Amino acid sequence: MNNLISLVDKLHLENHLEKKEYITLIKAFDNTQLREYLFTLSDKVRQENYGKDVYLRGLIEFTSYCKNDCYYCGLRCSNREAERYRLSKEDILLCCEEGYSLGFRTFVLQGGEDMHYTDEIICDIVRTIKEKFSQCAVTLSIGEKSKESYQRYFDAGADRYLLRHETADLSHYSKLHPANLSGQFRQECLFNLKEIGFQTGAGFMVGSPYQTVENLADDMLFLEKLKPEMVGIGPFIPHHATPFKQEKKGSVELTLFMLALVRLALPTCLLPATTALGTADSDGRQKGLKCGANVLMPNLSPVTVRKKYLLYDNKIALGDESAQCVEQVRRMVENAGYKAVISRGDHILHR
Repeated sequence: MNNLISLVDKLHLENHLEKKEYITLIKAFDNTQLREYLFTLSDKVRQENYGKDVYLRGLIEFTSYCKNDCYYCGLRCSNREAERYRLSKEDILLCCEEGYSLGFRTFVLQGGEDMHYTDEIICDIVRTIKEKFSQCAVTLSIGEKSKESYQRYFDAGADRYLLRHETADLSHYSKLHPANLSGQFRQECLFNLKEIGFQTGAGFMVGSPYQTVENLADDMLFLEKLKPEMVGIGPFIPHHATPFKQEKKGSVELTLFMLALVRLALPTCLLPATTALGTADSDGRQKGLKCGANVLMPNLSPVTVRKKYLLYDNKIALGDESAQCVEQVRRMVENAGYKAVISRGDHILHR
């Protein structure tokens, strides 16, 4: 046990472990004493950098179309059951107006890789949001693009870009995606985003099919190398209309353990308690906050489309209206012992 504690202390002090050390720790994730020590330390590190503040982002899921056929995702193009929709620029701006009136100062535009939204359309939407809501940050999460496209989005005013790497191991990546998708290209996208100047978000699924402890250790080493400003981690949850429909869900406890490790490896990162975590466990997001997470993303999408954006089965939905949703999130944060802050909530090194 002392050896495990010493590895946690080393990660805390050096923000780095060797692969074999990560493997040793991850294999022991179900050790109650180790978890308690790790979670206490990760919460302490988060509070040293961000206090008890939990940043709320307004999430706008603006398209459920996607050209890709990833084996784990309910939006995959071959899913004929999926109800597809697209929000117009006017729809998106209405969501932003409602969000702004509720106090939001970050809008996250998330969607499948939908070729309807050309670079020109995305840039026009971003520019208009920044003109109308100059105090607000705009985050994009629209998948793999060329470096030139990313530069155009940045020049139009986008501040952040979220692109989970899903898994750092290229062989594992190929088992989760069709042959036309490349784990190497996805990682190149992330380094391009960092080079351009985006506050960049990476992340991975915990418990995805074929995943090994070695894969999770590689994920940690990849994050150490990339040094993203944001890391999104959630448990794998199967969708009934995908090839992985029979696979079991990822472990909530292991997801929390990985969240805490990321907090120690990247002390200043912005770390969401994800919707997937809240779907897998009704108290999952509160537990995530106590392990070092400090971001939540309430949904500002129109109520009429929220149930159509299903990456996995049984996705949780809070209040029927955005204001109701925000109030529920606030109460949840306060009940966990933290403070909901609706602001830009930039990474500490980008303020």
